[in-house]
Amino acid sequence: MMKKTVHFLTLSFCFCSMIACAQTSRPDASASPKLDTEDQKALYALGILLGKNIKPFALKPEELAIVKAGLTDAVTDRKPQIEIETYGPKVNELAQKRAAAGADDAKKKGQEFVEKVSKEKDATKTLSGIVIRTITAGTGGSPTASDVVKVHYEGKLIDGTVFDSSIKRGQPAEFALNGVVPCWTEALQKMKKGEKAQVVCPSAMAYGDRGSPPVIPPGATLSFEVELLDFHKP
Repeated sequence: MMKKTVHFLTLSFCFCSMIACAQTSRPDASASPKLDTEDQKALYALGILLGKNIKPFALKPEELAIVKAGLTDAVTDRKPQIEIETYGPKVNELAQKRAAAGADDAKKKGQEFVEKVSKEKDATKTLSGIVIRTITAGTGGSPTASDVVKVHYEGKLIDGTVFDSSIKRGQPAEFALNGVVPCWTEALQKMKKGEKAQVVCPSAMAYGDRGSPPVIPPGATLSFEVELLDFHKP
């Protein structure tokens, strides 16, 4: 998850639209669907996964109703009420505008989180805004940006949502330190082998205003528990 990635909101929207169609087929969209069979459960899971992709749109209830109307018309082969060639390209523009607005709010909340953690015991804030709070001190050396590191980690949003965890997978991660987000490249060079620390990454040092949909929202500040197990030259 810490690798630098590129995502396209247009593709996310297209895929998400498939599950929203299913919601329109129910007489009462607010009622919970029956999940008796494995296929039904898998389809529901598909809805959860795809639905996360349109979070950057921050749709209001009345806007979601408009989206559902368009989806219904598409799957039932009704004539569209607009020229898709004209308004299709505007979908990405809208996504970017909504994401930018959401990113500003997320960055403000993230800065408050950064300041809070920076005041805790054994916490250090770097000039770039990263906070490193030592949980267990290490005794070994420190890696350089060109090294390959071996770590155990768990990444969370500031609301506590876990978005990635080598700990849950039960297998340490190994990667080139110069191939990850700037926060990690800087923070791990300040850690010693064997050290465990909380690393708080401001948006600008992580995935920025773009985020990493669907798991990391635009402008998100990230908090990691990182244990530096080992490092070596490539």
